[in-house]
Amino acid sequence: MALKITDIGELTTFNSDKNRIIRMTGMDMIIEEGRISEIDEGLPDADEKVDASGRLVTPGFVDAHTHPVFAKARADEFGMRISGKSYQEIADQGGGIRASVKAVREMPEKQLLELTKNHLEDFLSLGTTTVEAKSGYGLSTESELKSLMILSKAADSVAINVVPTFLGAHDFPHEFADNRRGYVDLICDEMIPAVTKQGIAQFCDVFCENGWFDVESSRRILETGKEHGLKPRLHADEFVASGAAELAAEVGAFSADHLMHVSDEGIRKMAEAGVVAILLPGTTFFLGKQTYAPARKLMDAGVEVAVATDFNPGSCSIQSMPFIMNLSCLYLGMSVEESFMGATHVAAKSLGWENRVGSLEVGMEADVVIWDVDRLEGIPYHVGGNKVHKVIKSGRTEVDGGK
Repeated sequence: MALKITDIGELTTFNSDKNRIIRMTGMDMIIEEGRISEIDEGLPDADEKVDASGRLVTPGFVDAHTHPVFAKARADEFGMRISGKSYQEIADQGGGIRASVKAVREMPEKQLLELTKNHLEDFLSLGTTTVEAKSGYGLSTESELKSLMILSKAADSVAINVVPTFLGAHDFPHEFADNRRGYVDLICDEMIPAVTKQGIAQFCDVFCENGWFDVESSRRILETGKEHGLKPRLHADEFVASGAAELAAEVGAFSADHLMHVSDEGIRKMAEAGVVAILLPGTTFFLGKQTYAPARKLMDAGVEVAVATDFNPGSCSIQSMPFIMNLSCLYLGMSVEESFMGATHVAAKSLGWENRVGSLEVGMEADVVIWDVDRLEGIPYHVGGNKVHKVIKSGRTEVDGGK
């Protein structure tokens, strides 16, 4: 059965032939078996029709850095930060990642699954059709496997692509507070083989940062992951220039994320190795900080830049990619088209999915968003609202009228 989207106002997408964002008017689109089969003017009728009524049509967003498996929000920490405590101080007092770890370990799987499904549905309602989703709030073999299983089950229940990432190296659990080497041994000798046997995770991530996992430990974890078929990516240089960007280049990481304090040498090596930078302006904004990642410097050096939400219970509760586009334009110095490409095609490339999602081209998955605006600039312009009219995932309407 074929579906036709007609009366498209502006169709905006990355185009692989021209290697840039293009904007077309007067187009129709035909979708067959969940994929785009034709884009042209005046296409013949199909079995079903969706009238865009002159609205903007784009590919669904690809959010390439999220942490959706958690048991409870940490709104109390927001108040602590407002009173002047830093992220590190809150973590030292039992908050931060370790607070989420305790909650995830204690919550029954069924309840945690429902919460995760709700998070994925919220992403979809905001125009996101693919998410990279990390574990990392279990920090034990049993709880990390539990988190990855929940991601798999949630993906089967919600019409959104989920790309699972193992993030056992998110922090050191309390039982290893005085034995960090022992926890790295556990990750490499027990967790990674178990994760590989489970067969859900596609990537292995590490929070490579001073005070967390140093470069030596991160290298060992990522190389072990590679030996077991897990592709590398990193949380890198968020608080200081720790050498994480350089490590990302060394291990052939798909992405290095955060990068607020990336060094010039790290940028140079990322460019040479083709590591995608995933910038997370929502985290800087949510934490009330002033130092945003140097997007323009990265792009000028030849590094491809994606943008993502970093949705998590502690340092960024944002799920809206339109708001991330807005922050990228205002604080990262990106143009509207650059931020849009970073939220779609480049984000897909950071997952190795650029031939599947992130653009509206013949043969791609039919992940289409119809907006209640008439041009691309309307997406980041409308801050705080939801201008999604319809979301069509793999050719099926999943969100209609914003619901």
